[in-house]
Amino acid sequence: MRKEKDSFGVKELEDHAYYGVQTARAVENFPISSGRAHATFIKATVHIKRAAAIVHKELHLLPAEKADAIVQAADEILGGKLWDQFVVDVFQAGAGTSHNMNTNEVLSNRALELLKRNKGEYEYISPNDHVNMGQSTNDVIPTAIRIAVLFELRDFIHKLEKLEKALGQKSKEFDSIVKSGRTHLQDATPLRLGQEFSGYATCIEKHRNRLLRANEDLHEIGLGGTAVGTGLNAHPAYREKIAQELTKQTGFSLRPASNFFEAMQSMAPFVAVSGAIRNLALDLIRIANDLRLLSSGPNTGLHEIHLPDLQPGSSIMPGKVNPVMAEMLNMVCFYVVGNDTSIAMASQAGQLELNVMMPLVGYLLPSTVYVLGNALHVFAEKCVAGIEANKARCEDYAERSLSIVTALNPYIGYLKAAEIAKESLKTGKRIRDLVIEKKLLPKEKLDEILNLLAMTEPGIPGMTKEKIGRDAR
Repeated sequence: MRKEKDSFGVKELEDHAYYGVQTARAVENFPISSGRAHATFIKATVHIKRAAAIVHKELHLLPAEKADAIVQAADEILGGKLWDQFVVDVFQAGAGTSHNMNTNEVLSNRALELLKRNKGEYEYISPNDHVNMGQSTNDVIPTAIRIAVLFELRDFIHKLEKLEKALGQKSKEFDSIVKSGRTHLQDATPLRLGQEFSGYATCIEKHRNRLLRANEDLHEIGLGGTAVGTGLNAHPAYREKIAQELTKQTGFSLRPASNFFEAMQSMAPFVAVSGAIRNLALDLIRIANDLRLLSSGPNTGLHEIHLPDLQPGSSIMPGKVNPVMAEMLNMVCFYVVGNDTSIAMASQAGQLELNVMMPLVGYLLPSTVYVLGNALHVFAEKCVAGIEANKARCEDYAERSLSIVTALNPYIGYLKAAEIAKESLKTGKRIRDLVIEKKLLPKEKLDEILNLLAMTEPGIPGMTKEKIGRDAR
């Protein structure tokens, strides 16, 4: 055991622990969820401490030996060591002071150890005076959230693009297959299965672009604002230099905030990213549900497409296979929407110079991106890439759809076409047969008009462009 002292007094810690007295108090005070800081949030915080040590060494505020030891300790953590020492619960003291001190203490004690000193010799390397030099929880945590989310988004954007390409590939593959459209879950005019999938692919592309626009504000950081945005106890050159050093370390183009008070007070950049992802999740739910519906059956549903068979679907019904990837994606998206609501509530809960609800945002937003990114990866790879079309079923439904009667509107009028549709539904006779039976149009002309493939493109079926042009004149 060893003893450490803070402003509350002396406390015993197990000597193998790299965290210190303030962390230990937080562990005792907040036995809430067993949840720990998200990995990229820890990584981002350590990057900040590493960069700060380098900058303060350059500014001759931190002796080289101490700065180098802090940097080496940070490098070890970034390389995968001591992750078990980040022990503070997700639900902790407001603003993230407990997480900040957990990081400060682990780095301090490991740096001391590297210099052949004992853990807890804070008069030599202090968590507060050296590792946290020129910093406050209040500028560290919002910056750590920004960097953590940028780390997660880098991989996320790639996974989203992969899903977009998988849907685009299916759009090309299915482009020649005509099927019945459906609006209000009722028969609608024909379209091609490839056109339906092109809508999905373009939807994902647009969400990707929205997300790229939303994450731009994350590159503006408030480090150097210290406690309330004034920069008290930070060197005048620190703001610019820390942004440059973090840019070098992370690969992101980071810049000092245009207003350090706003950067500390407002959670708007996180709400924007979370909102963009929530918006994406809502469309992913819709697309996943479409795939479930289109693949329903196989004998008593639509079964216009077949999703890959991945695992047995029932513990009692032999041979049953379920759309498990679409179901998984739905559940993940519900999780995303819930997180977004919590982030929105945390955002509006700030007062005056600080939003103390940042720890919740720092946990939920990186988690949102990480979990949904993993879901997108397996959904694209294990579901979308293996979708097969049931061409015969698609074309049969298209032919039997009541709404192909819409193509007759320019020739027999809406009301007469509606009569034909109702009679077809009542008698079971095909639209084609009823039109011929009633001698409304010659068979040859009817074949031109009811060309299902032609109905999937702009124009008036059965009428040439030249004829349309003459009528318009």
